[in-house]
Amino acid sequence: MTTPTTTARPLRLGFPVKVMGDPELKSNDTRRWQKNPHLKTSLEYLDAILDYLAKHKIDMYRMSSDLAPYATHPDMPQFHGMVAESDAELRAIGAKARALDIRLSFHPSQYVLLNSPDPKLTEKSIWDLSSQAEMLDRMELGPEAVLVTHVGGTYGDTAASRARWAEVWPTLPEHVRRRLVLENDDLRFGAGDVLWVHERTGVRLIFDYQHFWCLNPERLEMVDTVRRFLASWPEGVRPKLHYSSPRTEFRSIQRVDRKTKRKKTVQLPPVWTGHADFTNPFEFARFMRDCEGLEFDVMLEGKAKDISLLKLRPDLLRYAPDVAARFGVTAAGAAELEAQEAALEAEEGPAEVDEAA
Repeated sequence: MTTPTTTARPLRLGFPVKVMGDPELKSNDTRRWQKNPHLKTSLEYLDAILDYLAKHKIDMYRMSSDLAPYATHPDMPQFHGMVAESDAELRAIGAKARALDIRLSFHPSQYVLLNSPDPKLTEKSIWDLSSQAEMLDRMELGPEAVLVTHVGGTYGDTAASRARWAEVWPTLPEHVRRRLVLENDDLRFGAGDVLWVHERTGVRLIFDYQHFWCLNPERLEMVDTVRRFLASWPEGVRPKLHYSSPRTEFRSIQRVDRKTKRKKTVQLPPVWTGHADFTNPFEFARFMRDCEGLEFDVMLEGKAKDISLLKLRPDLLRYAPDVAARFGVTAAGAAELEAQEAALEAEEGPAEVDEAA
């Protein structure tokens, strides 16, 4: 396998789901089933998000995995047809995203498990993936629009669980296999595991930077591993990867005092699998320089979402202009970037980061 051919288009930076820079923007219809939520409503929200992305020159976005509420709920057949019912709206959103050159994707929830020993859970997971792949198809998006998933649980036997994922792969519907990509995680299945699965299935791979540092028992070399992940993508289709910095602050935890039986707040050291609010620009620049000559888009997974991205761009221009240039960020746009950065620090700026998001 060879690394996909590079193109003249700058690399993209993106963020997932929640727009922190404008709290009025909703990522999906969150109404309970009694209020008859619908994909069409979610797509209206997504349309407004696309306008926000275009305004801020953000060209990659991960859509909410709950875009079509209850569409695969086994006990609510009244919602099962909403994807087909929204065909015209999905086509319109897809056309708008293509016109704005915004790359879209999904990352199904942690409850989507293709390696579960429970056939019913696997079947439900395939249904969820099928629904989201169908939305991408109805949006008429190209092969860069993917569904990101993990191997799943270990169920007491990592090797068997890994093998079970590979065994399920050929049973997946064609439109799911065409969209599905597999990511290394931070606790159960590292880069070596997903490379093992790729060798047996051909599934494309997503490299996660923070996960790689948290779980790499084989002591794989990072840049070589990135190169192997990128080579899993077909020629002419740009890969992407995930990047986040580890959270370094104290964690505030509520505990019950054994003596008083009252709740109290205690400060604990960080857990290195936790994501920081913002992206460390120095570490990011080092990573990008290490990967010089490789082409991939970057999904930033900082908890500050779009605000993290808006902060990183001027940081890169300030501290690592060579890296900034790879993302199309140059001195010509410095004034606009500085204005966006100043707005983040203004009193009327975005709301505080939601720790639970």
